Amino acid sequence: MCSCAKNCLTDCNARTSKYWDLFDDVIKDFSASGQSDTGQLIPLLQRLQDAYGYLPQDVIKKLSEKTGIFTSQIMGVVTFYSQFRLQPVGKNIVRICFGTACHVIGAENIAEAICAELGTKLGGTTEDKMFTVESVACLGCCSLAPVIMINEETHGRLTSDSARSVIRDFKAGKGK
Repeated sequence: MCSCAKNCLTDCNARTSKYWDLFDDVIKDFSASGQSDTGQLIPLLQRLQDAYGYLPQDVIKKLSEKTGIFTSQIMGVVTFYSQFRLQPVGKNIVRICFGTACHVIGAENIAEAICAELGTKLGGTTEDKMFTVESVACLGCCSLAPVIMINEETHGRLTSDSARSVIRDFKAGKGK
């Protein structure tokens, strides 16, 4: 067992057997499917990200070794699709819409208010790992502009003050 006082499941170079058991559980499902590994790369990466919360570099390297897919090819897929993450994220994801309607009505002000309230920057994760703040091109809720999502909860027609209030309420357990 590691003595670094971090969560060794995802944050430590000294990986535990539990860490690699997650990998093995995902890989065995795909190895048994009989389909080519390159044809299953995206679903494999999705499942690995679900298991780890992001795609650690050592997991990508081991995936390359197990599948025979070059690490550079895997990284090409990971960096092409915005759904994949190479860094850990917070327990809660705050998505701020920057689509045209939201942008015109004040998405930048909403983002500044939320980042100030959480003490992080856009694209960042709070120190306590509770929130990650992301910008998205569109949430498809233009009639609610400006809009954010916290996990799967949509909050619209926001002002800087109401956005701060939504974050405070969510932190206090008053989210939907």
